[in-house]
Amino acid sequence: MANNSSALKRVRQIEKRTATNRVLKTKVKNLRKGVDTAVESGDDKVISEALAKYSSAVDRAAKKSIFHRNKAANLKSKAVAAAKAGK
Repeated sequence: MANNSSALKRVRQIEKRTATNRVLKTKVKNLRKGVDTAVESGDDKVISEALAKYSSAVDRAAKKSIFHRNKAANLKSKAVAAAKAGK
């Protein structure tokens, strides 16, 4: 465990950031599942809305360095490919 005040502060900061990052990662994961269910429904309007929300969330996560920008691009690319395959 940490022995000095600066190390204790870092532990507190890391816990706070981890909680924030976990919320955003969970949101992205849930939106991905939403895209999957939209693809299964087959409705183009629902698919496009789900993809827009998912892409926006992934971009926000990449902007905040929760995901690397290449991972964000990969996630969005896979979602679009799944949407095209499901149509």
